[in-house]
Amino acid sequence: MGNETRKTNKARGLEFIEKYFQGKVIDIGGGSDPVIPDAKVFDLKDGDAQYISKYEKREYYDCVHSSHCLEHMVDVPSALSQWWTLVKVGGYMIITVPHEDLYEQRIWPSIFNDDHKATFRLNQKDSWSQVSYDLAEISASLNNVKILDAQIQDNGYDYNLQYNKISPKYRKIYRWQFSKNTIKRRLGELLYKLFYQNHYANHNTFGGLPIDQTSSNALAQIQIILQKIK
Repeated sequence: MGNETRKTNKARGLEFIEKYFQGKVIDIGGGSDPVIPDAKVFDLKDGDAQYISKYEKREYYDCVHSSHCLEHMVDVPSALSQWWTLVKVGGYMIITVPHEDLYEQRIWPSIFNDDHKATFRLNQKDSWSQVSYDLAEISASLNNVKILDAQIQDNGYDYNLQYNKISPKYRKIYRWQFSKNTIKRRLGELLYKLFYQNHYANHNTFGGLPIDQTSSNALAQIQIILQKIK
């Protein structure tokens, strides 16, 4: 995924940005793409976001924002709870995460980001993923929370290119690139480069291989907006 916050802000529009990103704003995992220029960025160099309350003041921020960071946490509910402690009463927390069906596309571990530790769905009871969380459900468990909005954002996403009809043979081959066996891993990497990057990405004909549409202008994510109430 690249420049997801920038792409998301474009979809959000100026009115959204002016409404929610006022006062003291912290962007967890913001890196070089903060949600607004004046946001305080908390990233790896600042500490472990899993335990962010060790580094940041509780109930200090008017808005806590995080884009595509929660899926990297070892304990997702605990991290979300930690982040929530930073929000002032009346303030907001806005989280975006990859949607498991649009981004991971029923492949786990994720072939597009091998540091992902969890997948996410929205208002959906069942999941194909054993590490799946319903973002609305875990958000509703926070103290003094009001869910203002939760939505799937799929701007520019082409559902016709989803990895949903690939044969078991191809699934197996493309998982080889994550194998602990050196020979199998190198063979998988070679096949991925040969068929996906050089063939399917250009011609869209090779058996429905997975495409990371977020590498261009598409969104494949869930956004939730929370407000802390008394």
